Amino acid sequence: MTKCETAICQLAVNVYGKTSQCTVCMEEMAELTKELSKNLRGQDNAAHIAEEIADVEIMLEQLKLMFSIRDEVTQQRTVKLQRLDSRISQSLIHPKP
Repeated sequence: MTKCETAICQLAVNVYGKTSQCTVCMEEMAELTKELSKNLRGQDNAAHIAEEIADVEIMLEQLKLMFSIRDEVTQQRTVKLQRLDSRISQSLIHPKP
């Protein structure tokens, strides 16, 4: 996120509070889940999925700010991506029957 976007997220946390924004985050994640389910059932809703992903990304930024965990999230993302890369490599070398 840009500095301006992060500032807006921090303002939202300051104005609405941690409890409210945690609740909104859960609601936004549920809306994304709902749109993904609709897609799996055959609905052509990529635009709705994009909208919900944007909402979730904004809320995740607020969570990082609320819990002061930006560096930890970055660290965990790196570890998890390395693990995923390793698993993919192993799958390519030793594909499952």
